[in-house]
Amino acid sequence: MEEKDDNIVVLVDENGENVEFEHLDTIEMNGNEYVILLPLEEGNDDGENDEVIILKIERTDEGEDTFITIEDEAELNEVFEEFKERMEEFEDLDDEE
Repeated sequence: MEEKDDNIVVLVDENGENVEFEHLDTIEMNGNEYVILLPLEEGNDDGENDEVIILKIERTDEGEDTFITIEDEAELNEVFEEFKERMEEFEDLDDEE
């Protein structure tokens, strides 16, 4: 993992290619940490890419963070629901201003 800007994260995909993501949120839940990322596809500035990526954060023995895919659909859905609630609260705060 490499951070370019404050909220841009670069991950290496299965083909060894660098892929940029916008970091939307980090959620602590049930003793685990999860990162919510939005893919930044080149040439796709129309705002239609609403798919987020949710990965579990695991720390290596060296203290570095690694992101792993969540295989358990129930766990994935629980984290996604928490993220949606947070986004609704954030939007409600924006509406009050």
